[in-house]
Amino acid sequence: MTGTAAQQAERLALLVLSAASGAVDTFTFLCLGKVFAGVMTGNLVLIGVSVATSDGTQAIRALAALAGYCAGVATAALIADRLPRRTVLAGEAVLLTLSATCWALATDRSGTLLWALLVTNALAMGLQARTWGTPTTYFTGTLTGLAGQFGLGTEERWAAGRLAAVVAGALLVAALLRWHTSAAGLAPVALVILAMAVARGPTDGAT
Repeated sequence: MTGTAAQQAERLALLVLSAASGAVDTFTFLCLGKVFAGVMTGNLVLIGVSVATSDGTQAIRALAALAGYCAGVATAALIADRLPRRTVLAGEAVLLTLSATCWALATDRSGTLLWALLVTNALAMGLQARTWGTPTTYFTGTLTGLAGQFGLGTEERWAAGRLAAVVAGALLVAALLRWHTSAAGLAPVALVILAMAVARGPTDGAT
């Protein structure tokens, strides 16, 4: 594969993974207790708000998401430099598939199940975040960089595309929740599998 083709594949993979991030965070926020799987800054804010409002359950949910995310990052740090990134993506897809299946089949979507699914999704996002050097789970830096530009070159357009992809992923899950609640968890799975299909860049760890 030529350098240009590999670069385009890398950009497409980042675009799809950004959509997956938006989808996962929407799923966890709307279905698993109003916390995020990948946006840890948001969870830290929620912890502060929860303490101020004496909402212990919300604070514990946010802490559980933080723990799952950190576990995912630590796991990726151990394996990502020794495995192809598509293999790590496959592990993320397995976690998200497990989550989607449990959500779809559950007759009681509360209690222990919600905690387990929250941690599973956060773990998946931690794996994704550590494996790619370019952000695909947090985008404040990306937005800041774009806002400071007075022209849109190729890289800036792709960065803007990743921001749009986050919104698209969120819209997809929100629509599924409205029309077919049980299928909401499938959107992140499909997006990660698509990213695996298009990823043809370097197979080492984070660049």
